[in-house]
Amino acid sequence: MHVVPGRERMEGPWFKGNLHLHTTRSDGGKDYRTVARMYAERGYDFIFITDHNHAADIENLHSLPLLALNGAEVSGKDSVGASYHALALGCEAPLPEADLFDEKVSALKEQGALMVLSHPYWMGNTVEDALRHPFDGVEVYNHICRYLTGRPFSGYHWDRMLAQDPLTLGPAVDDAHLNGNEPWDGGWVMVCAQELSKSAIMQAIAAGSFYSSIGPRFESIRVGDGSIRLRTSPVVAVRLVDHTTWARRVYPGYGRTVTEAEFELEKERQFIRAEIEDEHGRTAWTSALLVGEG
Repeated sequence: MHVVPGRERMEGPWFKGNLHLHTTRSDGGKDYRTVARMYAERGYDFIFITDHNHAADIENLHSLPLLALNGAEVSGKDSVGASYHALALGCEAPLPEADLFDEKVSALKEQGALMVLSHPYWMGNTVEDALRHPFDGVEVYNHICRYLTGRPFSGYHWDRMLAQDPLTLGPAVDDAHLNGNEPWDGGWVMVCAQELSKSAIMQAIAAGSFYSSIGPRFESIRVGDGSIRLRTSPVVAVRLVDHTTWARRVYPGYGRTVTEAEFELEKERQFIRAEIEDEHGRTAWTSALLVGEG
């Protein structure tokens, strides 16, 4: 196996961000500036605005309290009739006019947008649906889906996509609409980038130089010298996993926590990613750190 470039040593600086947010430009309850202020007050460094089938122009605003980037959530049916939602991170207006979802994805990727499959468990997308198109990633966790349907996790889709393309990204997101008492600030990414700028954040996300979380923290992620070494906030479990039943773990026992774990490198997996779990059952996930030679 070999280390994925850009993921071998992540010790910060870390920038907290949310990749899936809605505003009054579609079905959200708050305008651009209010959403930016709310997330800045919760300690976020950057956000993407991803209104439904509408390319954001928040980058044109000045004096925002954080870095705000353009995006969209596009939807439609593909050539076999499957319905999708997907984030187009870094897209620009106007969105491509296309009848089929397949054509939208291709056109947006040609623009340089990162395409992330949105909440496939909630949408009822099969693994075959997820593998049919060249998505750059899939939402491993969607916070509003916990509130709406109790189906926030799409880890199975992610692992099957990783088996086909080990570079597939797995962000956790809010998908916040901020209407009434709907929840927000429940799923995010921590990006390891050189600086807080559009180009640096986009490059780091595309490279998988981030982890996703709904609670616990990775303090550092180091791969090399024959091992994977992780430092974390206090957690009750540290796991290395792939898309099969294989796993390796550090589990200190009931009522105990750890903040460090080290694993010898494996040589027979298609990919290996790490995840941690805290005493409240909340999880954080790395991107795939190692991939097979094939």
